[in-house]
Amino acid sequence: MIKEFREFITKGNVLDLAIAVVMGAAFGKIVSSLVDNIIIPLIEILLGGLNFSSLSFPVGKAVIQYGIFVQAVIDFLIISFAIFMFMKVANSLIRKKQANEEEVLEAVPASEQYLKEIRDLLQKNARQDETS
Repeated sequence: MIKEFREFITKGNVLDLAIAVVMGAAFGKIVSSLVDNIIIPLIEILLGGLNFSSLSFPVGKAVIQYGIFVQAVIDFLIISFAIFMFMKVANSLIRKKQANEEEVLEAVPASEQYLKEIRDLLQKNARQDETS
C-alpha cells in the first residue's frame, strides 16, 4: 500500500497539479493586490471617494455589508479576465509552435524526395559510366 501511494504521489499529474495550486494561490495574491491597491482606489476616485467595503444597510439588528460582496465580484471579474488573457496568449503560442512543427514535418518528406532524386541520378550516371 505504501508503494502504491508513493507511485501515485510521484506521478507527473499529481506534481503538476500541486504546482498549479501553489502558482494559482500566488497569482491570486498578485491580482488581489492589484485590485485592492490600484483598481479599487481608482474606482473610488471616479465615484467621489466612495469606499466599497463600507457600503452597507441595516436590516433590523443585522447589517448587510454588500460593499464587500461588490469588491469580491470585482476581484472575480479581474482574475477571470487575467486568466482569460493568459490562456489566450498561451494558446496562441501553442498554435504557433504546432504550426512550426507541422512545417518541419512537411519539409522532411520534401527533402527526402530530393535525396531520392539525387540517389537515382547518381545510380543512373554510374550505370552509364559502366556501359561506356
